[in-house]
Order: sequence, then structure tokens, then C-alpha cells
Amino acid sequence: MLKFLKKQTVTLDNKWTLFLDRDGVINDNSSVYYVRKWEEFVFRDDFLEAIPFFSKIFWKIIIVTNQQGIGKGEMKTADLEDIHSKMLLEIKRKNGRIDDIFFCPHREEDNCLCRKPKIGMALKAKEKYPEISFSKAVMIGDSPGDMLFAREAGMKTLFLGNRNCKIEVDGKYRNFHQIVDEFKKGI
Repeated sequence: MLKFLKKQTVTLDNKWTLFLDRDGVINDNSSVYYVRKWEEFVFRDDFLEAIPFFSKIFWKIIIVTNQQGIGKGEMKTADLEDIHSKMLLEIKRKNGRIDDIFFCPHREEDNCLCRKPKIGMALKAKEKYPEISFSKAVMIGDSPGDMLFAREAGMKTLFLGNRNCKIEVDGKYRNFHQIVDEFKKGI
């Protein structure tokens, strides 16, 4: 039973999916606006400590990330794929896993269906993995857009960081250590 969710208590079983934002959640993006190459990608230390634990308790772990730097010509899809390939290798080295990555390359003004807070990436994940149940999914993000995305899809919402979020969420945490502690209490 997980009691950290303010709205309800849930039982975590092997059918739950973890959705993660990338920038600000997996990596620290405070030094650059767009991570355009691997050398600019800096892992959050607490994420690398948490991912082995999450890898044991979640059925699927999926990254959903807006990458409008592609649409703005700041980088190419091949650059993003290189970053993700190296990121996945490092996560694996730390005994963690990411099962899939979905990204939106469009600019905010393009008003596409895949850019968070719209739920296009969640629907693509569900199409690829029909067993996903959004009622058994948790989204960890660091922006109001991440939380709106999760709420619209019917996921649990965990807000990470010190930024202001005026959207009601299921849990607000300063770091991954706090999130892991809450999960450990529930299993």
C-alpha cells in the first residue's frame, strides 16, 4: 500500500508503469537551455541512485520528453538519439533500466498533439505497450506541464524540485531520496 498519494492509498504491484520527464528530472539542466550534445548532459546524482530501485518495482519505465530544440534547429534528431544512447548505457551501468523513450521534437507554437501537456506521448506508449493502464501509472516531473500531462492521462502525479507548481499533485518532493523513501514505506 502506498500512502504518499494524498488523494488515495494504492497498492503497488508488478503492473505499474513509471513515466519520467528527462530535463530537470534525469539530468540537471540548469547550465544549458537545450542539451544538444552528450557533453552537456549531467545526470542528477539522486536519479542515478534511485533508478536501480525503480527498476525493481516498476513493470515499465518510460521517458516522455519535450525536445523543441530539434524543431528550432538547435540540434538534430541524431544528436538526441546519441544523447539517449549514452544515457541508457550509463543507467544500465548503474543497474537501472529505461524501457522506452518518447519525445516531441516540435516547437511550443506548433501546437502538436505530442507535446506535453498534451497526452500524445502517453497514447503512443499505450499503443506500443497495450498492457499499460494509466490508472496504474506514476509520472515524475518538474514542471506544471508534466503534471497536467499526467492528470489528463489519469496518472498519479509526483512533482520533483523546488519550483512553484500551483497544480494540485499527489506528492511534492525536493529530491529522489524522498520519493524512494515514500515508495519503500509502501512495499
